[in-house]
Amino acid sequence: MDAAKDSAAEISSHVEDTKLKFNQGMTNTMKTAEEMLAFSQGNVEAFIKSGQIWSAGLQDISKQMASSAQSSYEEAMAAFKALTSVKSLKEAVDLQVGLARSAMEKSVAESNKYTDASFKLAEQAIAPISGRMTMAAEKFGKTV
Repeated sequence: MDAAKDSAAEISSHVEDTKLKFNQGMTNTMKTAEEMLAFSQGNVEAFIKSGQIWSAGLQDISKQMASSAQSSYEEAMAAFKALTSVKSLKEAVDLQVGLARSAMEKSVAESNKYTDASFKLAEQAIAPISGRMTMAAEKFGKTV
């Protein structure tokens, strides 16, 4: 009879140990799931932030381009008025050469400005996502 009691006690001990390990495993699984959900939510927030930065940056660049186009239009109108009042062919050619040079210089300067603004915008827009990638590498690099 003692052997039966000992066997029952041993089985009961194993059952309790199994329950404890199962509960610990479930707790760890739930904790991991919660951490992954929070991390995923952070990823979504980073993408939203990136999109907001991109959108605002494109609006700023578009405003700059519109301002530049307005300025170019005004310069073209002034050039047209100047051309209508020239007294000689030489004066017209000199004016045209000056206008062409000015337009080319402005075009190069504007192009450089937009290129720089675009690179800066890309860096700013990717920063939230890059931060999440760094965080993922740090967080999951340790656990693997």
